[in-house]
Amino acid sequence: MNTDKHFTPLSPNPKILQPLPGEALNPKIPKSPNPKISPSLPALFLRLALGLGYSWEVADRLGILGANGKPHVGWGDWSHFMEYARQVMGFLPAPLISVFAVIATIGEGAFGLLLLIGLYTRVAAIGSSILSLVFAVAMALSMGIESPIGYSVFTVSAASLLLATLPDSTWSLDARLKKHTFKNK
Repeated sequence: MNTDKHFTPLSPNPKILQPLPGEALNPKIPKSPNPKISPSLPALFLRLALGLGYSWEVADRLGILGANGKPHVGWGDWSHFMEYARQVMGFLPAPLISVFAVIATIGEGAFGLLLLIGLYTRVAAIGSSILSLVFAVAMALSMGIESPIGYSVFTVSAASLLLATLPDSTWSLDARLKKHTFKNK
């Protein structure tokens, strides 16, 4: 077996060295296109974008953003949201639709808040990824695949999963708690 760290079994010719994923064969080539950008900034932006998106939707269905029909209001109240939930989950028995709508709203509210403040970010991001993937599949089953693709629901799921892999943002409670925990040890 070849012990050279640059050998990959997928190489068409084992004598040609191939870089491992995420690694440059030439060490002078930077791994990041812009090494000046800290991963903290994209993590912060992604965390805030996802958190705000969830928080906005929950506020809308609870009527906080205004009544149905007002500018920038999608549902405006729970009953209009439930009409949409019945469309998306129409393949389920009626009693389950209400239960899942409540669970989704609690999940979106919790994940939104946790992502906004940066607390338990990895857990919230993984939960967000699962929740949005389930929503995307439900949309595809009820309305066709163009619906979750057009509304970028799969993108939200993938972005959430990506966020779970990023290091803690400097601007998060996770980072502050970790820093405080290590100071006390």
